Amino acid sequence: MKLPPGPLINALAILNVAIFALLTLTGLNVGAILAAGFIPARFAMDGGLIAAPGTMLPAWLTPVTSAFLHGDVLHLASNMIMLMFIGRQLEAPMGRVLLSILMLSGALAGCFAEWAADPASLAPVIGASGAISALFGCYALIFSTQKARAIGPIPAAVVRAAWLGAAWIVFQLLLGLASGGMIAIWAHIGGFLAGLLLARPLLRRRFRT
Repeated sequence: MKLPPGPLINALAILNVAIFALLTLTGLNVGAILAAGFIPARFAMDGGLIAAPGTMLPAWLTPVTSAFLHGDVLHLASNMIMLMFIGRQLEAPMGRVLLSILMLSGALAGCFAEWAADPASLAPVIGASGAISALFGCYALIFSTQKARAIGPIPAAVVRAAWLGAAWIVFQLLLGLASGGMIAIWAHIGGFLAGLLLARPLLRRRFRT
């Protein structure tokens, strides 16, 4: 399958690979994860304004910086494959600006979901999974051939989104159990739901319908 061109997605993939390579070669990956990864418990201190030890980076910025950090080559490769496959198919219909908004929203929603699940957690959340899950949620809603019927006053489009969201949540919970809690499943869930919710409004704005 030949993917459509995607300058923004290509640039983001190259940036992620370059950051991972630089941090790995310099031995700074662990330090970067602790300083720039999203740690839910940091938001209990000074409303997220406090910086991690040894860095000037405030906690409120880490939902963005954490999306550019990856633990190992497998983590990086799996995320970049999904980013390239789905992102390049969405870039043309959505445009670069709206696609950027979608991915940023997914990253923020993913971190918020992780915080809501365990506000006291000290485990760093890293990776582009929240942003990519938003792309996947948008992609699933737009391109899925699954049909749904309206339930009373609830429109068919809302019912369809609800079914997709429920299926994704169940899948992620099962994946989390199978992995022994090593996967940030709430980041996946939060990002996916953000993609479902934003898909239609962003496309309407894009095409002014």
